[in-house]
Amino acid sequence: MTDIQTALFALRDPAYQAFQSKLIPTIDPQTVIGVRMPALRKLAREIAGTPVAGGFLQELPHRYYEENNLHGLLISAIPDYDGAVAALETFLPYVDNWATCDLLSPKAFRKHPPELRKQIRRWVEDAHTYTVRFGLGMLMSFYLDEGFQMEDLDLAAGVRREEYYVKMMAAWYFATALAKQYDAALPYLRQRRLDRWTHNKTIQKAVESYRITPEQKDELRSLRWKDCAKEEGV
Repeated sequence: MTDIQTALFALRDPAYQAFQSKLIPTIDPQTVIGVRMPALRKLAREIAGTPVAGGFLQELPHRYYEENNLHGLLISAIPDYDGAVAALETFLPYVDNWATCDLLSPKAFRKHPPELRKQIRRWVEDAHTYTVRFGLGMLMSFYLDEGFQMEDLDLAAGVRREEYYVKMMAAWYFATALAKQYDAALPYLRQRRLDRWTHNKTIQKAVESYRITPEQKDELRSLRWKDCAKEEGV
């Protein structure tokens, strides 16, 4: 741990620390070292698979934001599916912000779509905010193209949580679904199967997307939940 912290502080950028702290309001600014992501990714590549990395992955909880991000990058590099899931199960309860959550993207997942879909269902039913957000993110990343199934939309629509960072990911998921599977996703707005906030935020994000046609954007605007449109800024 001391060696890793020394390496991270050697990469510190005070100006970036101040900037980064403002983007992550859920964590103490004193826990942000200020390491830019390219430098952090380089460090992860250098130590991945080494005894140093193995020891680091066993040391939880971490003190610093960048330690959590490094942990996430090392998990993402694990080539074995079962190993990556096991590491995530240990790590996810300690994730305390959207940025660490969203950088998690294990490369092993791409070769195991059936197993991953079952695992995602467990994640989105978890009690922990960022475990649910992560599950929705994986659903968005891996199952809106050739692996798409209608049941995936039902799963995402069934996530009814009040946490901002869960609802924002749900809106991001449905906006991306509209870009990739428009006809399948549209009824969830027509039938108002999402909560009001997520419904309107989905439309806002979709109409900002270059992947949505002008005609589709007009249709989506007509579906705004107007009694809260002003409140949600859409």
